[in-house]
Amino acid sequence: MNKVTFPNTNGLAITLSGLLNLPAEFDELKTYPAIVVSHPGGGVKEQTAGTYASRLAEQGFVTIAYDASYQGESTGEPRQLENPHVRTEDISAVIDYLTTLPFVDNDRVGVMGICAGAGYSANAAINDQRIKAVGMVSMVNIGQMFRNGWDNSVADALAMPYIQAGSDARSADANSDETATIPLAPLREEDAPNEELRQAWEYYHTARAAHPTAPGFATARSLTQIITYDAFFKSEAFLTQPLLAVVGSVAGSKWMSDDLIARAASTDKTMHVVNGANHMELYDGEAQVNQAVSVLTAFFKRTL
Repeated sequence: MNKVTFPNTNGLAITLSGLLNLPAEFDELKTYPAIVVSHPGGGVKEQTAGTYASRLAEQGFVTIAYDASYQGESTGEPRQLENPHVRTEDISAVIDYLTTLPFVDNDRVGVMGICAGAGYSANAAINDQRIKAVGMVSMVNIGQMFRNGWDNSVADALAMPYIQAGSDARSADANSDETATIPLAPLREEDAPNEELRQAWEYYHTARAAHPTAPGFATARSLTQIITYDAFFKSEAFLTQPLLAVVGSVAGSKWMSDDLIARAASTDKTMHVVNGANHMELYDGEAQVNQAVSVLTAFFKRTL
């Protein structure tokens, strides 16, 4: 594993930070398939994204887990901006970097992500045909989640106050030295509405996986982009690459993977259900991650 930095080619004057993983017995004279791994909203490359990237490198892939623009060790202001359109474009910027590496086979590049990072990966594949296959773990369409709730129980129209809150935050930020923020996972254990989201608090804010560059919140101004974002926009026409969604059978977020599998134009789309697993257990549960890595490995070896 090597820490690398490279310019974000989307014109944002941002430097992205990544962890580049090379296969065992790496030979710089050979070329390898590559996989870009995107972290969840509120996460960083050293957490679950880094876990999947290192595990897939053990299976013969060049992999890179990276910090999104404005987050982790990547640069950009304001810090902790969670702009879905930028996060989608980040993936293509990482692919731009991979194309400069002589040991990467540019015709065999795949993407995967966890939680919101999986939704962004799907959206990137709609826009970028260099992506040949898409893997998703506990996938979240961040726009759907904020509009419709964790379990799809809220109507779109009821999200209007959040757009207003994001709009107000932009004005407040412009007139203050402070930046308004919102939680991307519960910031306190007592704020979690159920066990699954209590585990989200535990993951980000205890020794389970807390990391100093992952505060677990986003700028409140991000709401103006998040609420109206659809990671699956035009997937019915343009998401033609092979897809694999790995989901827990009891994950509250499973409905979003169901939606994408139903909507995507791809004729090669599969859902693998990990029995008994919830959303968070696919981040770091040993048995759950082992199962996910096994099916992702088979999928990417077949499609890349």
